[in-house]
Amino acid sequence: MQTQTIIENVQPYVSTIATAAIGVLTTIILAGLNTVKVKVNAWLDARTTAAQREVIHKIAGEAFAFAQTAFKQAGGERKLQEALQYATLRLTEQGITVSVVELRAAIEKVYLEYKPKTKTVLTTETQPSEEARQAAVKEAVSGLAAKLGA
Repeated sequence: MQTQTIIENVQPYVSTIATAAIGVLTTIILAGLNTVKVKVNAWLDARTTAAQREVIHKIAGEAFAFAQTAFKQAGGERKLQEALQYATLRLTEQGITVSVVELRAAIEKVYLEYKPKTKTVLTTETQPSEEARQAAVKEAVSGLAAKLGA
């Protein structure tokens, strides 16, 4: 009977301690889940931003190509304005909002990547090959010899 009285007296304390321990464990688990949630959200935001950046740069390339081909005779500033207008429209369709400065920077980057390539192509096209030079020299010498012989 004495054992039963002790158990009855201790039972409210044990229940209180067990409830408190469960509360502490629940708080720790929720804090851990919240930390994981924050990290997952940050990771998703970073991935979305990276995906959006890819789309922005792709559309900037399209805008540059469009302005270069559709407005060949226009000046650089007009081409830039047309490229900005095209890119803004396309990005709005995609649901991506970008500042004009950021969009201009993306288009300018495409231009800077394009410019050296065209110089290389133009330089290669304007310089005759070694064979062509030799043929021209032979022709000039033959023409000179023919004039001297006459």
